[in-house]
Amino acid sequence: MNPELLASTILNPAVLFFFLGIAAVLVRSDLEIPQTVSKLLSLYLLLAIGFKGGVELSHSSLGSEIALTLIAAVAMSALVPVYTFFTLRKLVATHDAAAIAATYGSISAVTFITGVGFLQSLEMPSSGYLVAAMALMESPAIIVGLVLYRFFAAERGSNDGGFSWSRVIREACFNGSVFLILGSLLIGFMTTDAHAKSLAPFTNDLFSGVLTLFLLDMGLIAGRRLSALREAGTPLVLFALAVPVINAGIGIALTVLLGLGIGDALLFTVLCASASYIAVPAAMRLSIPKASASLYVTLSLAVTFPFNIVVGLPLYLAALRWVNA
Repeated sequence: MNPELLASTILNPAVLFFFLGIAAVLVRSDLEIPQTVSKLLSLYLLLAIGFKGGVELSHSSLGSEIALTLIAAVAMSALVPVYTFFTLRKLVATHDAAAIAATYGSISAVTFITGVGFLQSLEMPSSGYLVAAMALMESPAIIVGLVLYRFFAAERGSNDGGFSWSRVIREACFNGSVFLILGSLLIGFMTTDAHAKSLAPFTNDLFSGVLTLFLLDMGLIAGRRLSALREAGTPLVLFALAVPVINAGIGIALTVLLGLGIGDALLFTVLCASASYIAVPAAMRLSIPKASASLYVTLSLAVTFPFNIVVGLPLYLAALRWVNA
């Protein structure tokens, strides 16, 4: 991996503000971003990335490469929970294994957005259709994780009264982040170039600044969850570091088979390597209330997320350049 690229990633203002948030918690500063502001920042980022992706998609030819890439993305989201579940069953209870497996099969929109910003800083192009891949990868992992839990919990005689598949599927497929991403993608796709240009100061010019402020908030949240790593224990922390690298390796192999350009390949790899801390917790609270959020949210947000944005992005880009040399 290029040391200059790693240094450039670490010294990126957005990444530095993430660590500033963690530092604020460690020194017990009263720095805080109100929850309403945090929600607004996340809504903006999802809207902006979805809209820009739709505009770019409208200028692309919808060929077999796009279809195969979307199929590969959905397949990764469905298969990752399977192998991770059986690995995790050796470490934690069935309900926790299912929740963590779903977390690592699903994706982190913020990691994807950070990857987009990383490519922009390097002036590397990417295609808008990968926003659709991001949206499609949210739900399959949740559903597969729940199927595994229901099967193995029933095998052990567990009975979860009040469980509703319709509620779970609705939460998995129509939660706010998925709905906003898909809706913004569709609107961007239908928007004329003149209208897209008029929105550019909002969707493009503000993007880096809002992402920086949002990552500061993510640092504050991650810092508050660091103490929960004691509950997770060393084996789970190692799992949270190893799985993104394994999934990234599979993703890189798929991008070679699909013939993706470096920019698109990096974003696809980032999707494969990331882990959810928004959509999955919302679904798990409904469907597996026994699962410990202090495990699956902490591993994703306090371990995998910072690993991906600091080490993962330059590492995955270096690997892609090597395999495509």
